Amino acid sequence: MGSRSNLLPYAAFCSVCFFWGTTYLTIRMALESLPPVTLVATRFLLSGGILMAWALWKGWEIPRGKELVRTCLFGFMMLGIANGCLTFAETWIPSSLAALLLTTAPFWLVGLESLMPGGEKVTWPVAIGLLAGLGGVILLLVPSNGKLEMGPNLWKGFVVLQVGSLFWNAGSILQRRWRGNVHPLMTGAVQQLAAGSVYFLARFFVEERPVVWTTTGVTGLLWLVTFGSIVGYSSYIYALETLPVSLVSVYTYVNPVVAVVLGRLYYQEPFGSKEFAAMAVIFAGVLIVKLKSVRALASSRQPPRQQSSEA
Repeated sequence: MGSRSNLLPYAAFCSVCFFWGTTYLTIRMALESLPPVTLVATRFLLSGGILMAWALWKGWEIPRGKELVRTCLFGFMMLGIANGCLTFAETWIPSSLAALLLTTAPFWLVGLESLMPGGEKVTWPVAIGLLAGLGGVILLLVPSNGKLEMGPNLWKGFVVLQVGSLFWNAGSILQRRWRGNVHPLMTGAVQQLAAGSVYFLARFFVEERPVVWTTTGVTGLLWLVTFGSIVGYSSYIYALETLPVSLVSVYTYVNPVVAVVLGRLYYQEPFGSKEFAAMAVIFAGVLIVKLKSVRALASSRQPPRQQSSEA
């Protein structure tokens, strides 16, 4: 039994690596049927409702008081804002390019960590890694004729994805530092319901195109609900609370590879030597940052400060 429980965090980590890599494609598929705000609302209300029903059936406690407020806030940061930004970005740029532009996520993590009390300050080696990653992103934006291509769609996609990455990493840091006592699946259920509810209300104030149900769109939505949200996000919360942050963040290496392969196979999204070189440069920058962030690795292995459910 002990051996099995020790394997569960790593199984959750592997789940995040694969299933979240597939969500870039399935978001694009679901957008064929649902506009962005409706898609985010539908996805998280369905997955959050299913998770909540399961959690209540298991008898798990619902967070209360300040812990409930924090749980909803962190959930809206990571799902409502970050995932919402990704969904909107995929209406402007290919899913594989969105995945590559989000490989900068560890850089945001390092920067935000340096601003936290007791966080690791950015050193020269880490700064070099950050600059290398930035160079890879710029390479993605430079077309074959050598001119910087910042057309309206690419520009909007890039900026919106970086805003989403900022909120995702901020929410992840806060989630780990102020973890409560409720079960991780209950945490995931509350956060998904919080994000879905906000977008459901937003639908009354945002004018969107009509819903057009297609086989591709429904397949994408069902995959997002099942494997992107219920399995993937619950696995992420569990892995984040049981494994070092440095290990969990490795999923940022794997997701783009899965996304690029699937985008190429299903939508024939472009991926040539320039994109491959850019991905290699970004990954090299991330690797430098991770190898030099020794203090962050040590601190991530310390158990987070516990909060009572009434705090």
